[in-house]
Order: sequence, then structure tokens, then C-alpha cells
Amino acid sequence: MIASGHSATRSLALALAVLVAAGGCASRKRARDAASASPAGETTAAAATSGPTRQFTFSWPYTVGDAMAPRGGTSHGPPVTLDDAPSPGWKSLQEPGVAALERDRRAILAMAGTFRASFDFIEAIGYRPGFTPDRPYQSWGTEYVYVVHDEPRYIALQHVLVMFMKSKDGEVQGPFVVKHWRQDWRYEDRDLLVYRGRLTWAKQRLASEQAKGAWTQAVFQVDDSPRYEAYGRWQHFGNASSWLSSTTWRPLPRREFSVRKDYDVLVGTNRVTITPTGWVQLEENMKVALAGPGKPASSPVLAEELGLNRYERLRDFDDAAGRRYAERTQPFWDEVRAAWDALADEHQPLVLRAPPDQAKLFVPLFEYAARLEEGAPFDRSGAREFARKTVRSYLAGAPAPVGEGASGPPGEGAGP
Repeated sequence: MIASGHSATRSLALALAVLVAAGGCASRKRARDAASASPAGETTAAAATSGPTRQFTFSWPYTVGDAMAPRGGTSHGPPVTLDDAPSPGWKSLQEPGVAALERDRRAILAMAGTFRASFDFIEAIGYRPGFTPDRPYQSWGTEYVYVVHDEPRYIALQHVLVMFMKSKDGEVQGPFVVKHWRQDWRYEDRDLLVYRGRLTWAKQRLASEQAKGAWTQAVFQVDDSPRYEAYGRWQHFGNASSWLSSTTWRPLPRREFSVRKDYDVLVGTNRVTITPTGWVQLEENMKVALAGPGKPASSPVLAEELGLNRYERLRDFDDAAGRRYAERTQPFWDEVRAAWDALADEHQPLVLRAPPDQAKLFVPLFEYAARLEEGAPFDRSGAREFARKTVRSYLAGAPAPVGEGASGPPGEGAGP
């Protein structure tokens, strides 16, 4: 049965609300409230605890008052149970006699599963006279990460938020399911699509010696539009496996563009490390102002931030809604990805007309996927044409689709 336009629109509205709640679009004025919110409910491996669970081990200790109270997501979730047993993926990394390429692959595949995610960022260094650090950022989410492609030299992982929210009166609502980011890993890939600032992406070709033994990690936004790409090598030290990226440019994430207008790009590195019970991403990012695409301004660096993203594996978490979303919508998102690949090949540099997240360019795609999630039949040829037209509308100079930011095509009451 084809879902109604009203139903799909409600699903989209809930999805946007989850992105705001978990992604942390809280203004600086709400930072004090954010400081007392629980990152994933009051959650431990054994039982719930009471009271605020947020804390910082370092900050700006001589700042007077609560000016450094963290900002970010203000929602609460119910208690969850962490899986404290070493995962099969981590144990497979410890097996002796595994070939180097296969050990790398096992490290990447170990990032799949269901996790409680926490996100912490703090400005640690200022580079301009009169610098005042921004508030630290904290947020949380529960994510289902599944393998889209598993080939000898290519692995794709899709993140899907599966959120349960706890209201003020204690009622648990959900699950709320939202397609999140995606990461593609390719071995000895020489062709990258890198961000140059000002909504511009350009192809970059690595020298053969740079690519030898390296994996590229390409990160994509919720609508599969490009975000950033870097290369690096996995290093395995007995029970420790980590990958360190090359320096890469990135667009401002939701946590920043919702409150900051004084810089244009993050320039930094990230290290991915596999742990017995999950994985961690460490980031070092400079906040840089630009004079134009690829051109830093005079005195370009405002600050340097440190980021810590933890993915802790969950036990007995109800991720059925995320699995159902993946099963019903994956064929459509395959067509969207193919449309983006074609667009990047046809247009170099690739210049978009607006930030996909800020301008809600993703809305028509999310609405289409919502109808599929609710049971509408999948028509590949129709999905391919819709994906192609919608993705091409992102281009600089392209006209906006009818109804952009509202219901978007296809029309209300119609199936995809």
C-alpha cells in the first residue's frame, strides 16, 4: 500500500527533529540547559544512574562563570546496555597470520554494528588577538551501522540514527529513524574528490607512492552529497588498530553552521581506532576563513579544536526499525549515489548552489525514502530518474525544484 503524502511528511518532520535534537543545533543561549542533559539517557552497562552525566576533563579553567558550559543536543534517551564483551570483529583482528590487506579490511568491518555514539568538541587554541573560545560541544545518538558493500578493495558503511527519546514526563517515544552519514573505504585508490571551500569540490589524483598500501575514506552527507575525502594507512600494533588521515578540508558540520558565520572550512586530520567494544574517532581541526575556493584569507586561522567521537557497542538494543529502513530504502539510495557519481564526473569542479543541509536540498530525497520506508513499492526506473533530476538541481545555477523545503516531489498522496 502506498503511503500518503501526509504520512511521509510527518515522517520527514520527525526526521528533521531528530537531526536537530541529536545533532545539536542548540543556540549559545541554551548552552546552560544543554550542560545538564544526558548524552544517551542515564546509561551504564549495568543500570541507570541519576543526575547529570556530562563532564569535561579539561577546558579553560580560568574562565569566569559558566561561559564554557557545553552546548549541543538537549534531548534525553532511556537507559541502554553497553556490550562489554570483546566484539567478534575485534577478536578477528587479533588472529595471527592474517595478511596485511585482510587485517585492514577486518578493522573497517569492525565499525559495523549498533552503537551509542557520543560527540565532544572543544576549541583548544586561539590564533587571533583577542580570541575568546567558543563553548565546548557535546551530543549523542544511537546508531545502526551496516555494510552496504564488501568487496576485496572496497567497503561502504551506512550510518542510520535509531533514536528513542524520553519526554519530560518520562514517556519513551520512538523509534525515530534518520539516514545519517556514510563512509566509503577504497584500497590504493588514487582518485579523490576533495573539498575546496565555498561549496566547491575538485578531483585530486594521488601519486602511486602516496596510494601504495593506503586506504581512502570518503565521507558523505545524509543525502549522499560529498563531504570530504582523505587517505591514510592502517597500523596494527597487536591489540591496537588505527588509521590516520591525511590533512583534509571539510565543510562546516551542523554543530557549527547553526551557530557560526565567521569561518568557512575545517582543515584537519582524524584518527580512527578500533577498540574491543567499539571504535573511536579523534579529530584535530583548524577553523579557517577563506578569500575564495581553495584560497585562505589573510590571517585565516581562527582556532583549533579537538574532537572525540566514541562509538560504544550496544547489547539488546531494538534496532529493528533501522534494519527495516535499510532494507526498504537501500535500492533508492543506490540510485542517488550513482546520480552523485555521474554529476561529479560531468562537472569539474563540482559547485553546488547552496549547502545541502542548511538549504534543505535533501528534503525531496528524504520524502521519497520515507514513502518507501512506509511500504510503497520500489520502481527502479522511476527512482533513477527522480534521483538524477533531484541531484542535478543541487548544481550552482540550477533552478530549485518545485516545493523545495516543503513537501517536494513527488506530490502529496502519490507514491514514489
